[in-house]
Amino acid sequence: MTSEQHETLGDAAAAASIHDDGWRLLLGGAYSCVAVGSMAAAAQVAEVAVRACGPDAAHLRLDLGDDRVGLVLRTPRAEGLTRLDTALAAQISSAVKELGLATTPGEGGGARAVQALEIAVDALDIPAVVPFWAAVLGYDVVSRPIAEGQELVVVDPAGQGPTLWFQQQDVARPQRNRIHLDVSVAEDEADARVAATLAAGGRVVSDSRARAFWVLADPEGNEACVCTWQDRD
Repeated sequence: MTSEQHETLGDAAAAASIHDDGWRLLLGGAYSCVAVGSMAAAAQVAEVAVRACGPDAAHLRLDLGDDRVGLVLRTPRAEGLTRLDTALAAQISSAVKELGLATTPGEGGGARAVQALEIAVDALDIPAVVPFWAAVLGYDVVSRPIAEGQELVVVDPAGQGPTLWFQQQDVARPQRNRIHLDVSVAEDEADARVAATLAAGGRVVSDSRARAFWVLADPEGNEACVCTWQDRD
């Protein structure tokens, strides 16, 4: 990989560079899927995608089903999407097109749109609670960059389950559930996801940080945030 390929793109540039090929930027990765009609077809898509990545296939994660193939591209240990990741996305999309199929964000036709899930845990003493969550989940503790420096998170070493991150609290808040879910969706999926949640009995706790995130609550007050990459500067 050249130094230029290793360059990390800003969120807006990364999202724009992959959008037209049917990929979406979620939590620093490029996400897409391919609709298929059988597991054999899914395996064929996977083979073509791996071949399209060549020596950089380690950037690709695949989730195969008999109706769709999930695709995720990210550079290991990078702080965001790199130029190489965007190039690989284009190469995969082109190769899939030769099969008569398409990489899409999964919208329409009853399919769920691509998304990435993280779980946020409120904590007074983050270093004290991190080891518990790592142990109970069989996860690894890693440090990742944020605007204020670094934060501890626990991640699935198999790359399958959601990452847990920890939100610093000053005082305990027994009146609220101390765990909420962060559901990151594509920027063009967010409004529909919020609307569907409200239609299902949810309510808006806060939209003061939209479009970065909307805080929603179920009828019992348990919270989830619908999140996008937008408006985070």
